[in-house]
Amino acid sequence: MMDEHLIPRPLYDKKLDKSIGTSNIKVLTGVRRCGKSTLLLMLVDRMLTDGFPSQNIFYKRFDQFGMPINPNAEWLLSELSLAMDASNPDIPFRVFLDEVQEVTSWEKVVRQLHTKRGVDVFITGSNAHVLSSDLSTFLAGRYEQIEIYPLSFLEYREFASATDDYPADGNELFRAFMTYGGMPGLFELPFSQNQERRDELTSLFDAIILNDVARRARVSDVDLLTKLIKYVYSTSGSLFSTNKISNALTSMGRKVKPETIDNYLVALERAFALYQCNQEGVAGKQILRPLKKLYPVDTGFRNLPNGFSGVDLGFQLENIVFVELKRREYNVCVGAMQNAEVNFVATRRGEKEYLQVTTSLLDETVFRRELAPLETIEDSFPKTILTLDGWRTGITPSGVKIMDMQEWLLESRC
Repeated sequence: MMDEHLIPRPLYDKKLDKSIGTSNIKVLTGVRRCGKSTLLLMLVDRMLTDGFPSQNIFYKRFDQFGMPINPNAEWLLSELSLAMDASNPDIPFRVFLDEVQEVTSWEKVVRQLHTKRGVDVFITGSNAHVLSSDLSTFLAGRYEQIEIYPLSFLEYREFASATDDYPADGNELFRAFMTYGGMPGLFELPFSQNQERRDELTSLFDAIILNDVARRARVSDVDLLTKLIKYVYSTSGSLFSTNKISNALTSMGRKVKPETIDNYLVALERAFALYQCNQEGVAGKQILRPLKKLYPVDTGFRNLPNGFSGVDLGFQLENIVFVELKRREYNVCVGAMQNAEVNFVATRRGEKEYLQVTTSLLDETVFRRELAPLETIEDSFPKTILTLDGWRTGITPSGVKIMDMQEWLLESRC
């Protein structure tokens, strides 16, 4: 076991260090327990280590023991005023508000802080409420969102190497990563204790449902919400429609209106627990009624409803690749073609890449099925097939790159 505070996450550390001293409000968002609080605390520690005076740092974590039961804007403003009075006015005053959504009307305080010279503000939240329309309108162009995800496989390997009881074998680590996901808190548990990891993910899943979805979206029927989430998670990677979900819930004995489903899905997205991936036409394909796929933020949550049985391995791999592309700041869609599909079309700053994801290319029929859609696309952007086996890796005569899944995940490009 280990203390996750000791393990840096360079991708986010660099972003945070670069943002110090800028006039924008820095907003760290992401699903509950993905590591936002640890990253913020480590940032404060680096500042103190570099000699920044502690009296000019205001740090509060609002979801921990010792905070007021119902913190509000007046209380927070009073605390800030006292701290500012005791600070050195000749140097910047740095404010860190962790899980700020727990404070009623907190945005009023942030608005005031933004108008004050020499104040640098960082906030975190586990719900898109922190980017509410009121705040985003007031701070239009004056805030920077830094979205935090659970551990990538590269980070997972680094965490594992710093943990006594984690294996060194990369394949064994990848199987665990694919099954239980990359929530940092899992590293506080022994690697061999699968039931403890399942219990931890169940507890976290319940907290997300109750605190970040039901309470924030004012959902009264938590049983229906839970059934919806478990169905969506367990079938993620399939093209879906609201009517299809409605029919599935009806078969479970829960008749529900399509608009209710849409509202619940929006609430899940706002809690950063679920992402939509829309269809877009490629190779000249026009789509009149595009469908979409849904992917959980972490494969541990995807596997929770089916008891971590390991079914739908291909969809699990898709889930991992989708989240990794999001982590690398790509815009991602499903490529729709005539009688075929490209799993992901990823675009970023003028770049584009087409990706297929499959468990194995040993079977010639599977190989041809995965390759054919990519060969149909005539542009010169990179085309890649990611697979778990080492078979056929390299470049095909048509220019398609075949790459080992783990190798691709361990690339550090962003």
